[in-house]
Amino acid sequence: MKTFTSAAELQQIIIKEKSNDKSVGYVATMGFLHEGHATLLENARKENDIVVLSIFVNPLQFGPNEDFETYPRDLERDENVAANAGVDYLFYPTVNEMYGEEPSVKVVVQSRTECLCGRQRPGHFDGVATVLTKFFNIILPDRAYFGKKDAQQVAVIDGLIQDFNFPIKLVAVDTVREEDGLAKSSRNVYLLDDERIEAKELYQSLLKAIEAINTGERNPNTITALVREHVEAHTNGKIDYIEVYQYPELKPIETLSGNIIIAMAVKFKHARLIDNITLTVE
Repeated sequence: MKTFTSAAELQQIIIKEKSNDKSVGYVATMGFLHEGHATLLENARKENDIVVLSIFVNPLQFGPNEDFETYPRDLERDENVAANAGVDYLFYPTVNEMYGEEPSVKVVVQSRTECLCGRQRPGHFDGVATVLTKFFNIILPDRAYFGKKDAQQVAVIDGLIQDFNFPIKLVAVDTVREEDGLAKSSRNVYLLDDERIEAKELYQSLLKAIEAINTGERNPNTITALVREHVEAHTNGKIDYIEVYQYPELKPIETLSGNIIIAMAVKFKHARLIDNITLTVE
């Protein structure tokens, strides 16, 4: 594994690899890698000749009251995870390398952001789309791998790839979970002991929703009420949202049909957890 901090140097290497008909798989992260990231890398390793990992805590996607400065970082640990997963090239740029003193162009996302996390994080997905546009142009991937846990992000990236005509296949990988169902996340380290026990109930509430749909329930309001009731009964977390939409368009629906998402965000003392399920309803 070779580490790069220069975008130009990495791009030259990638162009050379692609000139030799090598396929490139790409995984974008903000570091503090966990099993979910490793799964993305393993999928990329199976399907491509070259695997590129970026680690970059992107300031453009953090709001003024969010955890940019305290976001967990551990490069040495990340390098070990990356090497074990078979990464060929690790890209670890500085903020100055990515943006200079002040970027002259930023991407503005027009849809799929007015709900879920996007509603309360204005500008967040503009930051995601801006940095990924740069990464896609530097790394030139054939396939880009993202986890379904961040389902709204996947929907936004789907739109970015389509609208900007990137010749990239978006690969959405199933959420990696702990044995008790909690979705793996870098922010899980912030949970207090009793909160960690409660946190498994988020996924349990989604399983109850699936059970109700499988037995014929088609009213989205009934589904969200069922999920809310379970979370409130089994945790002390504060519900941020529980919502149902068409997916990946993230448009409201009156009756459950086609591809849908049931998504939630719940705030604990020092951690805000998100989870979701996507499914096709006949």
